Amino acid sequence: MTAATESMDRYVFDNEHDFLRKLEELVASGVTWREIEILAPHPVHKAEEILGLKPSGVRFFALVGALVGAATGYLFSGFTALGWPLVVGNKPTISIPPFTIIAFELMVLFGSLSAFLGFILMARMPDVITVVSSEESFTDSFEIRVNKGARS
Repeated sequence: MTAATESMDRYVFDNEHDFLRKLEELVASGVTWREIEILAPHPVHKAEEILGLKPSGVRFFALVGALVGAATGYLFSGFTALGWPLVVGNKPTISIPPFTIIAFELMVLFGSLSAFLGFILMARMPDVITVVSSEESFTDSFEIRVNKGARS
């Protein structure tokens, strides 16, 4: 749907207090968060609370990736030690403390890569339609756009 076929209400404010008050009024009148687009010169965390947005699911991706990375580090090190045993001073072939370094490094690697992948998936990127158009100018004002024809 193009901007020409959608009806859109715009509210522009010079200060954050009036902006948040109007946002509360819109949400109280039944406008959903999917119909509201906010443009602000800086992040407004109170607006997220007013809209009732839930925390991102990216941290789940990071947790799963970190756990898989740690398990992979211990398993690779253990199977390598079993495949090429190096018995020194009657010490056990599989020992957890030296494998912890490899597990930690793979935990960080897998966790960061999966968090990045989760960010890409949760943000639905790449989405060329949402790229800022050249007609918009950035100012120090707060703006609320209510799309009447937004998908729910």
